[in-house]
Amino acid sequence: MLNLIGLLAQTESESLVPEAPAYREGSYWFPEAASTFAKDVDPLFMLIFWVSLVFFAGIVGFMIYFVIKYRDRPGHKVEKSASHNTALEIAWSVLPGFLLIWFFVDGATGFFNMRVTPGNAEQIQVIARQFNWEFHYPNGDATTELHLVRNRPVEFVMESRDVLHSFFVPAFRQKQDVVPGRYTYTWVKPTKEGVFRLYCTEYCGDSHSLMKTNVTVHNTQEERDQATFYPWEDETPIKNGQRLFNMKCSGCHNNTDVKKTGPGLGGIWGKTETLADGSTVEVNDNYFRESILNPGAKLVAGYANQMPSFQGKLNDDQIFWLRAYIKSLTPDAKIEDELNLPASEAREKVGEADGEKPAAE
Repeated sequence: MLNLIGLLAQTESESLVPEAPAYREGSYWFPEAASTFAKDVDPLFMLIFWVSLVFFAGIVGFMIYFVIKYRDRPGHKVEKSASHNTALEIAWSVLPGFLLIWFFVDGATGFFNMRVTPGNAEQIQVIARQFNWEFHYPNGDATTELHLVRNRPVEFVMESRDVLHSFFVPAFRQKQDVVPGRYTYTWVKPTKEGVFRLYCTEYCGDSHSLMKTNVTVHNTQEERDQATFYPWEDETPIKNGQRLFNMKCSGCHNNTDVKKTGPGLGGIWGKTETLADGSTVEVNDNYFRESILNPGAKLVAGYANQMPSFQGKLNDDQIFWLRAYIKSLTPDAKIEDELNLPASEAREKVGEADGEKPAAE
């Protein structure tokens, strides 16, 4: 039996990095407002901006005026300036203080609203890793692009599997660090249907700029379910492997021969690789499986030992699917006919892979 709940993810396109959503109307300062937080964030930002601008223009203007008026010139006697004016000093200390209190109260109110999740919010698990995102929904579906329902509050329970990341959706006016070794939380209530951009805004490695994906807000739960459901058993192993690759591997590996953090996987099947200890190994079924379950056992020369083990995180069926996809990336590799059958039939026909079968999540 396949246990895919909580493991697998779907992408809507074949590309490893989703294309940017079409331009949506916004202001000079902000992208389009697509959550309830915008009504608190945007006016406060503009208030602080205009108050700061007025004070800046006034202070600098008076400073320039006094520099010119009281500059040292031949034939002009320098007037002695007043040394103290209690009323003026109290005024320029107390009056701006009231503005700062206003800013603080308004900002704190918005901040706490962003931290207190409504009781009726659904929960979506967010997993961040170099350099991609995973989103797991209450019904067991999982995707690499976030899918939400309009006007439904949602709490994100976030964890990092490696280094510090940061979850940021500009259209939602929401940002929260994702910290390794602990859970962090945030929530949002989207108000507009459409596609928006999600970024990692904490530098997390060489491919940090690629750690972005799309957020799609649907009108109904039914639309969301259609977008997140994927018939794993009905699709071919190669197609399933491609989806698993996009979720688990694309952050560090290309599906071409171009290297990223790890080597590019296009065209490697059957190739002889030189290892860090000077020995060589052929890229075949056994080496591929070992590289997933024990990545440091045979380390390719020129690469650091930083790939996490997927022991206990991928079951035999999922490793089989990944093997089928990676093999298909080599044009002259022999592809078994069974790999073009539905996954529910292909695994049995090709036969069980060698090695211990790890438990699925």
